[in-house]
Amino acid sequence: MSDDNSITNSSSGKVGTDTAAPVALPWERELLEKTVLAAVHEQRAARRWKIFFRLAFLIIFVVMSWRTVSVSSGKAGGAGGKHTALVTLEGEIAADKQSNAANLNAALERAFSAEQAAGVVLQMNSPGGSPVQAGMVNDEIRRLRARYPHKPLYVVVDDICASGAYYIAVAADKIFVDKASIVGSIGVRMDSFGFTNLMNKLGVERRLLTAGRNKALNDPFLPADNAQKKYMQSLLNEVHQQFIDVVRQGRGKRLKEIPEIFSGLVWTGQRSIELGLVDGLGDTRSVARDVLKAEKLVDYTVKEGVFDRFARKFGLSAGASAVRALIVQEQVQWH
Repeated sequence: MSDDNSITNSSSGKVGTDTAAPVALPWERELLEKTVLAAVHEQRAARRWKIFFRLAFLIIFVVMSWRTVSVSSGKAGGAGGKHTALVTLEGEIAADKQSNAANLNAALERAFSAEQAAGVVLQMNSPGGSPVQAGMVNDEIRRLRARYPHKPLYVVVDDICASGAYYIAVAADKIFVDKASIVGSIGVRMDSFGFTNLMNKLGVERRLLTAGRNKALNDPFLPADNAQKKYMQSLLNEVHQQFIDVVRQGRGKRLKEIPEIFSGLVWTGQRSIELGLVDGLGDTRSVARDVLKAEKLVDYTVKEGVFDRFARKFGLSAGASAVRALIVQEQVQWH
């Protein structure tokens, strides 16, 4: 019987002697559980990132498609007809603002190059800003006027055209204002503070190391240095003279140089006409209708998009430039 049993067991694939299954130790089980959980978390994280990037690319695709459709519909709507090309300058002129030289020059280039544009209106409402940015726009306007001699550029002032904004305006063929507009401020300023007395009262000691005697030039935590003040004043005078030269070049014999004209004062639109700072009264529509004889307005202003604002908020200016290059090909809006 034992032989039969052993044969039966062998034929059924069973081992005659039972072998007990190995039992995992507690620490091995815990390690295995942690490994499995870590793998699960990693897979979940990978899925989340995959979803995020898919959504991001989807948003970019949708925006690009919308821009393309918007521009195409604008062209199809009659942008090829005779019109006045409009570019707006709003707010402070600065490299990190909407009204910077890159945006303004790109818009002006498109406006001048539009074949059916009878002329260009640069609509302004700005207290000024960076003399560098303003100078770059002034130079570009002069270049474009020389390239397109039969296409005039007129500046139209809303509330204010002062300092750097006026620096740009004088490059135009003519400047039009409202009688109550504020114009002028032909001057240069530099702002600073001094905290030395406050530091002494608080018992704060300033510790500063520099390589270069003037490296801490105009430092608000150090006493004013007369030699450095004199040097900074010479810089301001030099930039002021550049401003004066640009105004004289732009306005020519129309300018009446009273003693206060370059002092930094501002005038009303009506008074600025009398002084030759501007040419006459008018708004954007009246200039388009009565001067350029092209009542239809097409806006060529480069508008800052959502991605630009998002990138600026988080300090991603390089990313904003890359996105703009992809999605901002042309912006045409009807008024």
